[in-house]
Amino acid sequence: MPGHILVLDPAPAMQALLAHNLAGAGYRVSCALNARGALALLAGDPPDVLLLEWELPDASGIALLRQVRQDGVLCDLPIIMISTRDSEQDKVLALESGADDYLCKPFGPREMLARVHALLRRRAPSALRTAAGATALRLDPHTLRVTAGKVPIHLGRVEFKLLHFLMDHPGRVHSRAQLLDQVWGHAAYLDERTVDAHVGRLRHALQPGGCGHRIETVRGSGYRYLASDAAVYA
Repeated sequence: MPGHILVLDPAPAMQALLAHNLAGAGYRVSCALNARGALALLAGDPPDVLLLEWELPDASGIALLRQVRQDGVLCDLPIIMISTRDSEQDKVLALESGADDYLCKPFGPREMLARVHALLRRRAPSALRTAAGATALRLDPHTLRVTAGKVPIHLGRVEFKLLHFLMDHPGRVHSRAQLLDQVWGHAAYLDERTVDAHVGRLRHALQPGGCGHRIETVRGSGYRYLASDAAVYA
């Protein structure tokens, strides 16, 4: 599935290698050497995926990541953080700051292309969902809004993705490992307790609308969404 990829890496050789492999796979590629150049490209020609190096000459990749996530237009842009940092703490920081995936250098071109393709594949179905009725709890994947009746529900990015996935499979039980893969992407290095923490936050956020009970724990198995009122997408 061809698309536009922005490669942000201050090392010319690494940038050229990534661009060469992406172009060879049919992607249109733009490149930037620093955060300032990347922001100009993001504003003028938003990509479908951003490959973001952690260490930049004029800013931290984490800081840029958070800036993009706060942008009303770019907040849902798929981002893969790339870095030589390989500790669990660094990976968790990147993912909790808004990265969709994390690649440790050195990595092979086939793995990189697979990660990019997977992000684009997961993103595409969201644009096809349409209205299917009216219920107490509504999720609009296009405006990123959730309401319970007339009560607006304010969710973090990860909690929104988690609810989005669970509502898409009402009644089906998903293990923590499955949720890590589907919501966080290639995140096998994350502790499964990460899922429990975000489920807790999601339930808390749904409580004002009386929908916290919709996220049910299935002891020894995982979690499921209870669609006692036929939950739909807006």
